[in-house]
Amino acid sequence: MRSLASRRASIEAALGIGVLAVVCCGPLFLSDFWVNGVMTQTFIFGIAGAGIIFLSSYGGMLSLAQSALMGVAGYILGNLVTHGGAGGESKGLLLGWDPTASMFVAIACTIGIGLVLGAVAARSFGIYFLMLTLTYGVIAYYFFSQVTDFGGFSPIASINVYTPVFVGDILGHPDKLYYISLGVALAVYFLILYVVRTPFGIALQGVRDDPLRVSSLGYNVPLLRTLAFGFGAFLSALAGVLYVWWQGQIAPGDVYLGSTINLLVMVVIGGIARIEGAWIGAFAFIVIDTYVRDVEVPGLSLGGTLFGGTFNTIIGVIFLAIVVISPNGLMGLWDRLLDLLLGNRGGPTAPEAVPTRAEEIPAAPGA
Repeated sequence: MRSLASRRASIEAALGIGVLAVVCCGPLFLSDFWVNGVMTQTFIFGIAGAGIIFLSSYGGMLSLAQSALMGVAGYILGNLVTHGGAGGESKGLLLGWDPTASMFVAIACTIGIGLVLGAVAARSFGIYFLMLTLTYGVIAYYFFSQVTDFGGFSPIASINVYTPVFVGDILGHPDKLYYISLGVALAVYFLILYVVRTPFGIALQGVRDDPLRVSSLGYNVPLLRTLAFGFGAFLSALAGVLYVWWQGQIAPGDVYLGSTINLLVMVVIGGIARIEGAWIGAFAFIVIDTYVRDVEVPGLSLGGTLFGGTFNTIIGVIFLAIVVISPNGLMGLWDRLLDLLLGNRGGPTAPEAVPTRAEEIPAAPGA
């Protein structure tokens, strides 16, 4: 008889394949609004959210800088690729570089910036790391809003006019961006699953559990944390490039505190303990943002809409409800439901991607 974990894995694999099949056929039966406004946006923010979950679940680093790094990638791409021509844009450096080269430079520069910021924060832990990464977001906001050469308060527009040849015209064919975002999201998901099983990923989980013990085994803990932050910056860069292609512009508001909180809420709603929670939470957040705020309650004195019609109130109430019912978010609810269906009465058995203890990590070469 198969073990409970094996049956769980089989069920989740079958469900995942089914969901993927439906998503791949999405443009065939979904409206244009759902394809472009809901699903494409879900894929993009899920990629950024996956960076938060990777750093938190596998590195013990809850980072609030991922939204800012998305904005950094978007701003770099916007400044490099626009040139004030047919798009009519007039903000930024307007360098007019080749779109393909600009994309790779934007991603590379964001990774470089992420490595520098990660090196600065690598020796901070807990609340100090959290506040330091939040500071990065504030710095990014004020830099891009006040340094007018890079854009100022007005957005850099028409970025989606200049896309690489292999991407093509995403304005006339929005389904292209849908499938590109889906492909990148899948690649990111499987890349994270691979990385956490490499020696680097296992050592990083040891740092999460007991950094002092891992250091005593000969590993450079700050270096591991810096590289992990750089990997998170890479994921944010991918999301940032896709985001400006989807939105068509980038503005300081895209890196402000509100965007940081929204991204954090997405991953908490989905479940910060599992990578899948990034996309589940992004989907739930976007659907709530799109529909729930307009639900009318007859006779309600506060404006006639659910919870008064204020989105922050609505998402706050839903957020609190999910956290109280399931601290591990919607994925936690799924784990509990699956345990119930499988007859497991001993508690949740959902696997952490690679359950690792610091004492199980071999000594570093040369230690």
